[in-house]
Amino acid sequence: MTPPRNAYVTLVTNADFARGAAALLNALAATGSTADRVVMHTGGVPEAALAPLRDRARCIEVDLLPTSEAFNAAHQKDRLHGAAPFTKGEKPAFHTPLDNFAKLRLWQLDYDRVVFLDADTLVLRNIDRLFDYPEFSAAPNVYEGLGDFHRMNSGVFTARPAQETFEAMLARLDTPGAFWRRTDQTFLQDFFPDWHGLPVFDNMLQYVWFNLPELWDWQAIRVLHFQYEKPWQDHAKADRLRPLIELWRAYERGETPDLSALPGPA
Repeated sequence: MTPPRNAYVTLVTNADFARGAAALLNALAATGSTADRVVMHTGGVPEAALAPLRDRARCIEVDLLPTSEAFNAAHQKDRLHGAAPFTKGEKPAFHTPLDNFAKLRLWQLDYDRVVFLDADTLVLRNIDRLFDYPEFSAAPNVYEGLGDFHRMNSGVFTARPAQETFEAMLARLDTPGAFWRRTDQTFLQDFFPDWHGLPVFDNMLQYVWFNLPELWDWQAIRVLHFQYEKPWQDHAKADRLRPLIELWRAYERGETPDLSALPGPA
């Protein structure tokens, strides 16, 4: 019996996220996984930003989805943030919410099983076990309190690529008046209402560091996710998140940090 073709997949829509993907690929390599690595990228990403990724991953250019003018207008940054403002954190200037929907292209890939990872994540320990989890598995969007558990986070999830699924997604996505408050995240939770819950340690959001420090456990965290502000930015929360940012920078340099030596939340 032929073993399934497995791949870790990320999405790069600009040069900033290419930088994030480079650190993610370094972190994945440090886990010893032999699964394929795939970087889906949109056409506007400069080649200079993609070049460092090409020897570490299969880079596949993908088109934005064929959505209507009304859909595109509703999900442009200013319109989206005006209708559904982010009040908990600061989205970076390079954030392009409409591009997030290109993530759905992974259902067209020629793999049997996929684990998707946002380009602002780091894999700290081997997570190959996730390839055996069903579609659709994701962790809750926990970073403030127990009320977060009802909503999933689409920064890490499992999928089974299939053209039929992709076509069903397109049919659901762009209907008259459609508005997905948190873009792909809101859509995927609607499309997979019975999503399977992963442990929070498979997608630990950085704000847990200062909002829920009792939940933070370096020995258990497998994926660290820099939601909102990115570790390669200068931003207002940088001092509070300094140990996490330094960890990201170590992976960006190609180092393999000693996770047992990391400090806990103050």
